[in-house]
Amino acid sequence: MSGKSIFRKYHNLINLIARFSDPVAVILAAYLAYCFVLSNENMGVPLAYYQLLVGFAFLLVVIVFPIFNLYLSWRGLGMLRQIKTVILAWSTVIVLIILSLFIFKISAEFSRLWLGVWAVLGLFLILFMRFIVFTYLKIQRSKGRNLRHVVVIGAGHLAKRVATQLKESAWTGYKIAAFFDDDTSLTGQFLEGVEIKGTLDVVNDFMNKKGIDEVWIALPLRSEMRMKELFNSIRDHTVTIKLLPDIFGFSLLYHSLTEVAGLPAVNLSDTPMGGGNILIKAVEDKIIASIILVLISPLMLVISLLIKFTSEGPVFYKQKRISWNGKSFDMLKFRSMPVDVEKEAIVWGNAGDKKTTWFGNFLRKTSLDELPQFINVLKGDMSIVGPRPERTEFVQKFKDEIPGYMQKHMVKAGITGWAQVNGWRGDTCVKTRVEYDLYYIENWSLWFDLKIIILTFLKGFVHPNAY
Repeated sequence: MSGKSIFRKYHNLINLIARFSDPVAVILAAYLAYCFVLSNENMGVPLAYYQLLVGFAFLLVVIVFPIFNLYLSWRGLGMLRQIKTVILAWSTVIVLIILSLFIFKISAEFSRLWLGVWAVLGLFLILFMRFIVFTYLKIQRSKGRNLRHVVVIGAGHLAKRVATQLKESAWTGYKIAAFFDDDTSLTGQFLEGVEIKGTLDVVNDFMNKKGIDEVWIALPLRSEMRMKELFNSIRDHTVTIKLLPDIFGFSLLYHSLTEVAGLPAVNLSDTPMGGGNILIKAVEDKIIASIILVLISPLMLVISLLIKFTSEGPVFYKQKRISWNGKSFDMLKFRSMPVDVEKEAIVWGNAGDKKTTWFGNFLRKTSLDELPQFINVLKGDMSIVGPRPERTEFVQKFKDEIPGYMQKHMVKAGITGWAQVNGWRGDTCVKTRVEYDLYYIENWSLWFDLKIIILTFLKGFVHPNAY
């Protein structure tokens, strides 16, 4: 087969280069930071101390980066995913360095400007070196070099999806050599320009004649016995075999690979708030909520006084809402309605018909009535970003009417969310809002949260659907 190159023969060379270049980039960044910041200034401590700190960082990179799986095969991984992982790994190294300086009580002796410049330059150089390799590989693969040739077992809807994905992602360097399927009526037909060569019985003969690197099994889950027969027939070949589970017919939420008691498993529906993510989310909420509460405390005081002056009753209004894992909590709002106005039956929607005070109407239109929910965030009832919580009565109603509705409760309810910044709030379609909520859960990341927070401020709190 064509498409051979030195990188195909020595595919581990790329990761060896990365293992060498990452710590070298850290040392080079430290030296450049020294040239920019300290060459003509007082260093605080002798140069040897800086050299020891850089050496410590070198060791941390060697230890920490592999923990983040930065030296696994790059093939099939997009550059964006690599960037996010590198940022997280390098940030961990920097945090460990800073903690070490505080533990030994020498943080004040080192130039903070130097440390900041070093952190930024180090990240830039690590990413830059990886970008060069990534770009080189992309160019080589576009020329038909550095390819891995794949045989796909199965020619059903999953195989069609595989063929389409690879055709649209030529940069991965995977090329399908042939399809095989036990349905003899498919033999001789083509999927995305690749021929279906025959049944599974002829796979071994085909692999004996062609240079195949990997076998991908795209059969229905019920085909266990046929898979075993295939494994037996190709046991003499030193190829990578991958199982592509046919799970795309399921309604998936934050699906991932895991293991249970050493057994491989696939999470078809899971919460992203597990492991270290729950800590990241909690820290994000506490820090941002504390800062915002300090900034808005004068405004909240003014609003509280105006509520007391313009109507009788308490400043705050509590509603039972449902949040994480279906648990209820008292959500705080500035009171915008007369006292006891909801003694009668609670009705979904019809915001325009709900009685409010004149100042309460202003609070709702500007979403200022939601500000006390930052207190809920500090208490741990809510998150700053997440699906908006509903009242218990409506949760009971919607869970039977809207597919996947309860899955939105796999994360904490939020003050703002992906649905809200896209205009789906107030008296809008609940089904569509849930779709946006589930998209948020499926794609959650710290960066996604920050994007939603920024969009909330950019688009403002005033919205035609606010109430």
